[in-house]
Amino acid sequence: MPDFVEAGGRQVPVTVRENARAKRLILRVAPDGGVIVTVPPRTRKKVLSDFITRHRDWIAERAGGAAAPVTVADGCTIPIRGAAIRLVHCGGRRVTRLDTDSRELSIGGMPEHFSRRVKDFLRKEAKVDLTAAVSNHAVRVGLSPNALSLKDTVSRWGSCTSDRRLSFSWRIVMAPPNVLDYLVAHEVAHFKEMNHSAAFWALCRDLCPDMDEGRTWLKANGASLHRIRFD
Repeated sequence: MPDFVEAGGRQVPVTVRENARAKRLILRVAPDGGVIVTVPPRTRKKVLSDFITRHRDWIAERAGGAAAPVTVADGCTIPIRGAAIRLVHCGGRRVTRLDTDSRELSIGGMPEHFSRRVKDFLRKEAKVDLTAAVSNHAVRVGLSPNALSLKDTVSRWGSCTSDRRLSFSWRIVMAPPNVLDYLVAHEVAHFKEMNHSAAFWALCRDLCPDMDEGRTWLKANGASLHRIRFD
């Protein structure tokens, strides 16, 4: 299958996911403006291709109007901790430096490694911020995480397993700090409440009193973070 399908006059990204429990093909819009197709095991490519073709108009209507992606390059601006930061290639030594006063992220090294080095910087900063937030909330619930990993998922911003293994999208470091704090509080609250019951939300609010603000921001603006491409 191609990575994109033409719909509504634009190239829409397509992600295919096999699910052992799926009984039929399911199509939904991804946070990055593309579409995700969930398929049963051993679905033939022709069946999948025909399914996408039949739903081309649906894709054009639902995903075709999404904002165009932003490709990381010298001179462009991306958010870091909620602030608009200009990316600048400075050549020379492989040094990456964030100047919060001038709101510039200077990236050294060869031009062809520019986007990768920006991505590496964001992952590193995300690990720092997430580790600190997890430590803070874990102390408050009296339980420690057994693992913390970073991924680049589009279906969810964070997850927590029953044995307290946490996983987060490193892109959350581009959101305002209070949004990251809400996300961590949400997952750490699962240490005690592995559900979304009233007790869970009460604990989440206790950990993060302004959770509504963070939750609302993520729903309204989270997709924009997935539109930033590091090709």
